Order: sequence, then structure tokens, then C-alpha cells
Amino acid sequence: MNRPRILVAGIGNIFLGDDAFGVEVAQRLAQRLLPSEVRVVDFGIRGLDLTYALLEGYETVIFVDATPRGGQTGSLYLLELDRDGGGEATETGAEINPHGMDPVKVLRLAASMGARVDRLFLVGCEPAPLDEANDMHMGLSDPVEAAVEEAIGLIKTLLGQLLRSERIGVP
Repeated sequence: MNRPRILVAGIGNIFLGDDAFGVEVAQRLAQRLLPSEVRVVDFGIRGLDLTYALLEGYETVIFVDATPRGGQTGSLYLLELDRDGGGEATETGAEINPHGMDPVKVLRLAASMGARVDRLFLVGCEPAPLDEANDMHMGLSDPVEAAVEEAIGLIKTLLGQLLRSERIGVP
């Protein structure tokens, strides 16, 4: 069996509504038949676990997360990211919060520990705006729930392209 080359990392907090998008996608995708070169993990808010996973030598990492960009709720985004997480780790910039996850800090900490990722992607979904009075609730909004299967299809297409080493056109 081949060692996984691609990590699909579901990120999010199940107690914050649509923030659970990445978790839901990872849980469903993990139930699908995937090539042996692919590992899917629901990291939730476990930033330290993700940091250590990044040290395992993956060529490509695909983050799946709720991604507020000002679009319509349920809109999907595919972005290729700066693989260094936006810069070098610093003493304060690489700290991990055990009760939340900041992917940029995770990437910086992992890089400071020697992790190298050739390509980094984000499959994001526009969440519904948080209701400040009721910010803690479980369950995805209807538009984000509807986007989960579409995101799985997008990820499977991306995985196919990556495993065939095709050029990927990302806006």
C-alpha cells in the first residue's frame, strides 16, 4: 500500500452552526472509496493534531472549512494558498489555542517544526452570518447543508487532477 500523499483536513467547530462545514464534509468523504494516496481526517478544532499530521510528509494538503468571503450563503470556493501559511513562525505567532483552530498559525508552527507541503488548497463554503444572540448552535444552515455533497464532488475532482498531476486552474 502506498503512503498517503494527500491530506484532506476538515476544520471547524460543530457547536458554531455553519462553522462545522469542514467537519461534515470530512466525515462524509471518509465514508467514500478513495485512492490509497489520500487520507481524510476530521480535525475539528484540534490544531495541534493537524500540526503533527502536517509533519508526516504530505505533498498536498486540502483544507475544508467555512470561509466567509462576502458571497451568498452556501457558495463554494476553491483557492490555492500560500503553502508557508503567510510567513515564518514567531514566538507568539505560532501558539496554538486548544479551544479553536487558526489554520495560519497551524501552518506556521508546522513549518517551524520542519513540515513542508508542496501545494495547499482550501475548499471553502460561505457560511450564514452568525447571530450574535445565538452564536452557539449545532447543525448547518440549509444552503450550507446543500453545499456539502457539491463540495465532496469538487474535492474528488481535485484529487483526481492532483493524482494525475494535471495543471489545476484555480481562480
